[in-house]
Amino acid sequence: MANYIADNSRYNNMEYKRCGRSGVLLPKVSLGLWHNFGGVDTYERSRQILRHAFDKGITHLDLANNYGPPYGSAEETFGRVMDDDLRPYRDELFISTKAGYDMWPGPYGDWGSRKYLMASLDQSLKRMHLDYVDLFYSHRYDPNTPLEETLQALVDIVRLGKALYVGISRWPLEATRFAINYLKQHYVPLLIYQGKLNMLDREPQEEGILDLCQQEGVGFISFSPLAQGLLTDRYLNGVPDDSRMAKGKFLRQDMLTDELLAQLRQWNEEAQAQGRTLAENALRWILEQQGVTSVLVGASSTEQLDKNLKCIKV
Repeated sequence: MANYIADNSRYNNMEYKRCGRSGVLLPKVSLGLWHNFGGVDTYERSRQILRHAFDKGITHLDLANNYGPPYGSAEETFGRVMDDDLRPYRDELFISTKAGYDMWPGPYGDWGSRKYLMASLDQSLKRMHLDYVDLFYSHRYDPNTPLEETLQALVDIVRLGKALYVGISRWPLEATRFAINYLKQHYVPLLIYQGKLNMLDREPQEEGILDLCQQEGVGFISFSPLAQGLLTDRYLNGVPDDSRMAKGKFLRQDMLTDELLAQLRQWNEEAQAQGRTLAENALRWILEQQGVTSVLVGASSTEQLDKNLKCIKV
């Protein structure tokens, strides 16, 4: 692949939105590296997608310690692309990673202890060939570790210069309220909350997370915006043999009930009447919700990424 020079027009067509009450602007569409960037994937394809994303103004790249497969390999892929292509543009990128789910064997490779979060971030930085990340998340709420321990680890990670900002993902409402107050008192305000929000799963709205974030000046970024592909045309006429649902790992066939299929077909007809796709409307719906800063999309090709980017075009 030829030497990479970023597209000079990369900021012309992307829209950016302020993340809560911070100085950070995030692209309305950010790229998640959960799938398609692991050790089992072709490096050159992953590299091409990352280059294309940056050329389209996607400055926010979202990772986690155990993205792959295998665990850690998405960060390793990203580290290679940093060295091969993106190093000259490091200060134009907003890179996040997370720790909270299982990563290595034994009692110190999971959940929310200070030991796990600190060790995991050190490993992530080595894999990504970075001195710091822009954003570090507690990837999930830990009911057995004192919240003060988890949150003080986030504070200290910022003070050590290993992350510029901190976030939390999938924490319940009252724990989120506690986190906002604790971090504010320790002068490391919570930048952003990452939660699952889409047309089929509106829990952050129903639980009050979005309202709380808006009131407190915390940004919100949605993952799984297309509900693992349900909110696309992928399953409107059956279950393709090569689909996630057919493989049964993240989607099960019994989830596609007659009632759900009827709803999806109705939404698809509405989208077509507007000259759009179901996926485009699903992404637009998220971005129209009060308090939402950005939406995280995945991509298995540059063509798929371009389709997702249509959601920000008038």
